[in-house]
Amino acid sequence: MNTKKITVFLSLAIFACTVLTAQNFKYIGASKCKMCHNKPDKGEQYNTWAAGPHAKAMESLNDEEANDPKCLKCHSTVGHIDASLVASIKVEEGVSCESCHGPGSAYKGASIMKNQELSLTKGLILPVEEVCVTCHNEESPDFKGFDYVEYAAKIAHPNPKAAE
Repeated sequence: MNTKKITVFLSLAIFACTVLTAQNFKYIGASKCKMCHNKPDKGEQYNTWAAGPHAKAMESLNDEEANDPKCLKCHSTVGHIDASLVASIKVEEGVSCESCHGPGSAYKGASIMKNQELSLTKGLILPVEEVCVTCHNEESPDFKGFDYVEYAAKIAHPNPKAAE
């Protein structure tokens, strides 16, 4: 039990540090990501996200829950960010690209995206287990355990060009 508490605490600390270092970066929404990440040569990543559970996270809430900040913090990217960081993202998007990959305003350009190291300095975060467990944890009333490897495989949306 203590190990789980420590893991959750460390995850939240990492998430908080990520948010603090990304204060100048804005959340632009999945429609901006779609422009490049819905092409066949990129693996149609946007379509994979749109068909998956993260894009539909808001649909799983009833009307009362959809207005509850405790639910929104995990069911919508907008629910866990400061309002001043919202550029064009909407609550209805659910758990958008930027929940897992960081606010995209500064790294969205193709020339930056081609360089992961540069992208990381512009707000990109890597979707590692610590990012996932900020929501997939015992605080959730529906939590039934979380196996990062198993669930990451279910939502995988690799870029085939990255393997080249």
